[in-house]
Amino acid sequence: MKSLEKKAANKITKSYRALGTVIDLTIYGCQDEGILDQSYQLIKYYEAIFTVNREKSELMTVNQMAGIESVQVTEPVYQLTKIALEKSKEHFGFNAAIGPLVKLWHIGFSDAKVPSQAEISEKLKLINPDEIVLKDEEFSIFLPKKGMEIDLGAIAKGYIADRIKDFWRAYGVSSGIINLGGNLLLMGKAPHQTNKKWRVGVKNPLSSRKEPILQILTEESSVVTSGIAERYLKVNNKSYHHIIDPETGYPHPNSLASVTVLSRKSIDGEIETSRLFFADGPIENWLTEHPEVFGAIFISKNKKIKTVGIPKNQIYIADKSFEFE
Repeated sequence: MKSLEKKAANKITKSYRALGTVIDLTIYGCQDEGILDQSYQLIKYYEAIFTVNREKSELMTVNQMAGIESVQVTEPVYQLTKIALEKSKEHFGFNAAIGPLVKLWHIGFSDAKVPSQAEISEKLKLINPDEIVLKDEEFSIFLPKKGMEIDLGAIAKGYIADRIKDFWRAYGVSSGIINLGGNLLLMGKAPHQTNKKWRVGVKNPLSSRKEPILQILTEESSVVTSGIAERYLKVNNKSYHHIIDPETGYPHPNSLASVTVLSRKSIDGEIETSRLFFADGPIENWLTEHPEVFGAIFISKNKKIKTVGIPKNQIYIADKSFEFE
């Protein structure tokens, strides 16, 4: 039995570059690197059809035809767009049509700036998700105003992580780690741990450095964090983070530094971090109304930690300047 357990804990890990970040893929109990290489090819396929950071992609064609005509797309692009727009129409902060506004600020890039109110007001006219037309029978998307854009970047990593998990299961892989640049999906049990639970670090949301301030003990889950330290702009001693409120056109102001969501599917974690960040913290009945999630961790700018659905004994605080609320 011991030899079998040791074999299950054997792992292979490979790193790649895609989605604008470093991709780390790890599988346990298997030494077939071909599975990881094929996973990377799948990631590159999805990136090629979803991206808006290249001149050509299916989604870029949709954006280029804004105000002109509808565009027929493949099923992955259509279905992910449909999910994104359904959530956008709930108007809780997540908005897949916010691209023109994000590009106006361009926070995180060398040409980032604080735009004028007139510029913001002009872009706000182009980000209403309720105006976008989808036709299920054609897999077609129509953006009715020139200048409108769809950007799936806020949920694409989650969708891709879930597809990689499906791919691994088809190959009989039972345990693994899919790390798409901070979007983490933990598959199966942790065979290298005696209690078979995964240990996940959450980095300091108040620093650009990557040191973890706490560690979560969890079973199979996706772990997604959204925070203000990822990208920001400083002008006249004032800091503007990259999470833009589609209602105001400005970075959303609140006391939160980051939100981490644990969920069954990674795409749900992407969506719910947005919901909770714009809600400024825990929402009453959130867990019961969203059975797809396990819980959340909130870290405030004043270094207080609050949890929902995650027992405190499953969290170890490594940086003692942070403490439970």
